[in-house]
Amino acid sequence: AEYARHRNMKCPVVFGISDNDISISLKGQGYARSLLLPDNEMMASKKSSTHVPVFHADGNCMLDVYDQTLQATDYARKHSAPAIVLYSNLTRRFGHAATDRQSAYLTNGEIQTAADTDVILHNAIRALELGAMGSVREVRDLFVSLQEIAERAFDTAVEEPKISARKEMIDRASPPPIPVSKLSDSLLRVPHDIRNPRQPPPSPSIQKTNTKPQVMRKLMTKVLSESLTRDPSLLYVGEDVRHGGYYLVTHGLADQFPSRVQDFPPDETTLIGSALGYAQCGFTPIVEIPYAKYLDCGLDMFHEVAIDHWLNSNNHNNHNNNNGTTTKTTTNGMVFRLQGFDKGKFGGNFHTHNMLHMPPGVDVVCYSNGEDYVRGMRNAILQASQGGRKVMLVDCTYLLNLKHLYQQGDCAWERYYPEDTTEIMGFHDVRRYHGRKNAGGDRQKKVAIVSYGNGVVTSLRARKQLLDSSGGERQPIDIDVIDCPYISHVPNGLREIIPNYDHVIFADICKEGSNPMSAMVARLQKMACLPKSWQCVAAPTTYNPLGNDTLTFLNEEDIIEAYHVLI
Repeated sequence: AEYARHRNMKCPVVFGISDNDISISLKGQGYARSLLLPDNEMMASKKSSTHVPVFHADGNCMLDVYDQTLQATDYARKHSAPAIVLYSNLTRRFGHAATDRQSAYLTNGEIQTAADTDVILHNAIRALELGAMGSVREVRDLFVSLQEIAERAFDTAVEEPKISARKEMIDRASPPPIPVSKLSDSLLRVPHDIRNPRQPPPSPSIQKTNTKPQVMRKLMTKVLSESLTRDPSLLYVGEDVRHGGYYLVTHGLADQFPSRVQDFPPDETTLIGSALGYAQCGFTPIVEIPYAKYLDCGLDMFHEVAIDHWLNSNNHNNHNNNNGTTTKTTTNGMVFRLQGFDKGKFGGNFHTHNMLHMPPGVDVVCYSNGEDYVRGMRNAILQASQGGRKVMLVDCTYLLNLKHLYQQGDCAWERYYPEDTTEIMGFHDVRRYHGRKNAGGDRQKKVAIVSYGNGVVTSLRARKQLLDSSGGERQPIDIDVIDCPYISHVPNGLREIIPNYDHVIFADICKEGSNPMSAMVARLQKMACLPKSWQCVAAPTTYNPLGNDTLTFLNEEDIIEAYHVLI
């Protein structure tokens, strides 16, 4: 708020701070007052070029509380600026909570004095003295009336249906996403099997503007531009995003959309909290976190966003009121771009972090190539704007400018931009890179390597090494690589095809012990979909040093070793 005031940004927000000068058992010693009211001059004038104005109210006096709150609200509206109301002199009458042992840190006299301080009675007497209330009987009738309202509200709440099934709680935290077919009238699902990803997608009705394959980063920039153009309620916020960001993903967007691409100071809690505020006002924010490790700094607010999904998961449609009217509810959906993830040439552990926070209520996807990213981002934005979902796209640094897959000059990892905007990759879609087919009549044993993000490239290279090491002889083993971007759940596309394999290797780029594919293995086993022969490999449980992008990350040798264990 102080930053917004300093920048003369419109921020009509009133912060109410209640101060009883005690933090459970630790006495405050007047710290909140000294922090917010540094001198008498500021308290008297409520003006400062560097601070948010503070309105000081006596919390035991209803008239003062009303007057100061009204002044603060009027100020915020008039100046479109933030204000603070500090409610001091509050009395904590009955302790912090039912388990609080006040006698361990307060004297009997202090406890009794607090219990005897009846704020309601004091203000009732004050109202009679000022003539605001006509008689004691009128005060009593008002008190009884309010008491009956409160009791009826409690009785109503007691009679409301209660959640009694575990599945209902799980579904509420993460209800099924909107089917891709219902996001628009005509959508092309990405099939589970894509044999030649570098072949331009057929779309005869669309005039293609770019027939040249490009690296992932450039396709990411283009889909953001496309999305901001198509949806005026879309906003892009982050740190250093107006000049293009650390990896040029937002390059040029601020010139196209000067009011909808905005920088925030390096404070992830404020960034995520502001994005939630945008969402509650009807916008769909895309929030860029510059490096995956930086999400730790705003983790509490990130979890609040996830819980907000859980609290509002049943309120994403119009609400029918008892009086026959309909109230439109906001969806609070948003999209996160978590970049600076996994191996990269820049920085040590704090810029190559490969651990993920995946609380219930957040859909987490990690794409390996630009084409899938474009289709997946379209899906993420629609799921957020239409379904109120919280979607986090994890961007692997190594892949952003990757051109060559196996050798210099093959350009095998560049992709065409899917110009047809109805082409969407749903959460449950996977991409399968088929291995060699057996020319003979004998049935080959089939191996699947399941991965995501950087792990897909690593898996394809490991498969090539395995085939090259065979000396060109026909192998009785057929190895498919399955790209599974949806890592917070088991996608249906994977569940449907995984039983067809004799052996499965899960190759996870996150650190062992905090890797999402361990949970995926457990869920597949519970679904009775997992073959008996499987291995799960992940990055080692250590931290990432400077200047080495193989030592502490998932590599080809890890996958090859798992293959030999199985075969």
